[in-house]
Amino acid sequence: MTAGAKTTRAFWDGTHAGQVRHRLPSRLNVGTANILRLLAARVPRGGRVLEIGFAPGKHLAYVAGRLGATVAGLDYSENGVAEARRLFAALGIDADLRCEDLFGNSFAEGSFDLVYSIGLVEHFDDPREAVRCHLALVAPGGRCILAVPHYGGLYGRLQRRVDPDNLRIHNLEIMSEAGMLALVPRDLVESCRAYPYGRPSPWTVSLERRWPGRGTRGLLWLANGLGLLQPVDIPSLCPMLVLEMRRRSAAP
Repeated sequence: MTAGAKTTRAFWDGTHAGQVRHRLPSRLNVGTANILRLLAARVPRGGRVLEIGFAPGKHLAYVAGRLGATVAGLDYSENGVAEARRLFAALGIDADLRCEDLFGNSFAEGSFDLVYSIGLVEHFDDPREAVRCHLALVAPGGRCILAVPHYGGLYGRLQRRVDPDNLRIHNLEIMSEAGMLALVPRDLVESCRAYPYGRPSPWTVSLERRWPGRGTRGLLWLANGLGLLQPVDIPSLCPMLVLEMRRRSAAP
């Protein structure tokens, strides 16, 4: 990673030190369901799709196994990539999974119909170069989608009370629609939009870190169930911000 990253390789290796269950992600978790719904509406069937920061690989496995895309992944955590490779092998899914840095990766420019990342660009003091690197890998006319936790509103106020240390590894300045749009490399992009997304999710706030125990866990799952029952997105309660960009088909 370049200077200005709010996290380290060791941080992500620690995050991905455990094993994941060798199955596709469950929609019973409202946070996961939000991500899968976002991807299902945007992944081109049979298209070439890259996830940046993909470890441990659950979302990317869904894109291949359920949405029928040809997939690739880029992540610089050795532990995370190793676990993802075990997951894909267990599920019998082919994928090009590379343990490389975003800023020095070996994928050819313009290789993918869709490039996306979930919870990545907010970990930079200045994410603009990271966003440009995403766009560089998108084919002309293809799409790039970036999703970050929506800590610019209600979730940020709650997180500041229960886990302020976690907020320090997030760039809060980009967590508004205007902040996300300010990241767009206009010379590469034909059209773009930023918007809040998702049903309410209690998992966006680290309540269990502040109040560990069965009671907190029970309340979280109750709130999770209410989020699953919510029929529409309510902007003030959306747990994610999404930046969606389409790469120019020709030079401006």
